[in-house]
Amino acid sequence: MTTRLLLTRRLVQLLIGLFLYGIAIALMVRAGIGLSPWDVLAQGVSLKTGIPFGLVTNIVGLVVLAFWIPLRQRPGLGTVLNVLLVGPSAQLGLDLLPQQTELWAQVLFFVGGLLLLAVATGLYIGPRLGPGPRDGLMTGLHARTGRPIWMVRTAIEVTVLIIGWALGGNVGVGTLAFALLVGPLCSITLPFFAIRLPQDAATAAAALESELEGTAEQSAGLEEEQGAVRFDVRDGILLESDRAAHDRAIRPDSPFVHGPQPDRAPADPPSERCPRASRVVAAHWLDDRLTGRPRHP
Repeated sequence: MTTRLLLTRRLVQLLIGLFLYGIAIALMVRAGIGLSPWDVLAQGVSLKTGIPFGLVTNIVGLVVLAFWIPLRQRPGLGTVLNVLLVGPSAQLGLDLLPQQTELWAQVLFFVGGLLLLAVATGLYIGPRLGPGPRDGLMTGLHARTGRPIWMVRTAIEVTVLIIGWALGGNVGVGTLAFALLVGPLCSITLPFFAIRLPQDAATAAAALESELEGTAEQSAGLEEEQGAVRFDVRDGILLESDRAAHDRAIRPDSPFVHGPQPDRAPADPPSERCPRASRVVAAHWLDDRLTGRPRHP
């Protein structure tokens, strides 16, 4: 695949992902059973000011992006397009979708929105053109403060959630479901939609790549998928967070795990028959949950 064709594919996938991300948000808003912390904030501000939800989403994205300046991070093309496009697509979805009041319809809308959001996240992160403004804020604070990703993410989202709730944003069972399920769902979609760049991309078009991607850390899940062992991009949700997941030995009694889990250190080049790292991590995670392996040493 030529460089121009690869770039075109990356841009198209990015745009589709951002559009679907806004529609996914609209589905969850119309479900009316709870939103993600950032959407709770946007909804609360919209209710208090009368500004349309989509425009508030844009404004919040711009404000968050401004915090990148003291963190000395440069946004990529995907970051800028995220700020500009998610809000309008969310507003379009809100204009087209009716508010749901029946419980079965609310659950259907929320589940559909959550699944679509996971797919959209994989689509817009996969091209590696820069993280969203909120993800960049999290990784920037992590880099500057040295605090763990989970601590920075929790502090940001709890603060945002409290402010949004105080302004009248919808906090409910959907908020809890989002927090619990978005990580595992995105851990599936991120590797699936990742676009693997040629090995010589860094030397053949280094300047262009630097301008498109920016300087913010985007995804540890796209560098040969080794980072899937660390965390996925969607707000740095930890995958390998318990004692059982650190056990990388082969488990002969497991119907899922047929090989060791990839280590955090650079591994030898895999052979053609080796399974993808993301699949191995997912197999360990599933085996841990179904077999009830201890979560602590």
